[in-house]
Amino acid sequence: MTAPLLSGAQLEDALRQIGEERYHHRHPFHHRMRDGKLDRGQVQAWALNRYYYQARIPAKDAYLVARLPTPALRREWRRRIIDHDGENDETGGIARWLKLTDGLGLDRDYVVSTKGLLPATRFAVDAYVNFVRDRSLLEAVASCLTEMFSPEIIAERVEGLLKNYDFISRDTLAYFTPRLTQAPTDVAFALAYVREHADTPEKQAQVLDTLRFKCDVLWSQLDALYFAYVEPGLIPPGAFVPGR
Repeated sequence: MTAPLLSGAQLEDALRQIGEERYHHRHPFHHRMRDGKLDRGQVQAWALNRYYYQARIPAKDAYLVARLPTPALRREWRRRIIDHDGENDETGGIARWLKLTDGLGLDRDYVVSTKGLLPATRFAVDAYVNFVRDRSLLEAVASCLTEMFSPEIIAERVEGLLKNYDFISRDTLAYFTPRLTQAPTDVAFALAYVREHADTPEKQAQVLDTLRFKCDVLWSQLDALYFAYVEPGLIPPGAFVPGR
């Protein structure tokens, strides 16, 4: 039996339900970080691995920009690349993330080299970039809709880090402040695009499956961190070892 065509509001409600169930604000690694239950090395491991995700976002967006059919759409999406890459080496989200890893005492060259990544981090992030490159334009746009839920997790994360870790300051968390305004702007455009172009039950099903996939990408990264640095604490060969 073919699923019924959802209204735009119904589609958005279904997307938000997926986020409520599957977004990584529910992951125990996030809860431990928020509640001050990680040590410095575990926070370092999170920041180092998350750097790869931050660094690959502009590449993902460049693939998407290349596929957009009009100058107006390309201008809109190009802004995301500038938000992350910045206008120079001192601006943008990647530069602000490196300020965080600097503040945590990680060697910048080591972070940028990505030599200490968990294998699962690399696989998950690369799968996301390849998804945007290879799937339909609708699915590529829909893959960013986890930003619908990011302001909540950012607020929790920043409050918990500042409250519970004396080795973190508001200055080292500078990455997150612009995202509180950038993410809602980004998602408003993407959500409007999805509501307009997911005009059949089949396309709506693709959009919902895409959001599940993207939630899995984010969840699997925290799974890998938990397995390597919390329990059972099995760090793969070549990956970052706190204190070494």
